Amino acid sequence: MREECKHFQSRTYASGEVARFCALDLAPEAPWRCPADCPRYERRMADAGWVHGSLVEPAVEDEPADGADIAVLLDAAEDVVNAVVPDALVEAERTRLESERRRRRWPWRRR
Repeated sequence: MREECKHFQSRTYASGEVARFCALDLAPEAPWRCPADCPRYERRMADAGWVHGSLVEPAVEDEPADGADIAVLLDAAEDVVNAVVPDALVEAERTRLESERRRRRWPWRRR
């Protein structure tokens, strides 16, 4: 990935896992590479407002060695995640409504 692109983002989670991605979702083979002729590539000119830590980010893991098409594999993984989202939203809403119903209402409080 082109880390100097203004659309490049990186997140490090408490578990130590690092996510590197294009904020515009234009890098089908993320986190290994961006398209060579990306139409939205813009060099980051300044890091104003950014806080740079003293820790070094872990190296990007090696690209898979097998001949499989990485973009197809990553698209399939994205489809799996996207298929779960509607069910997760319904479950979260149901949980919110249940907790709201259980919450004690005081008799003198108007709705």
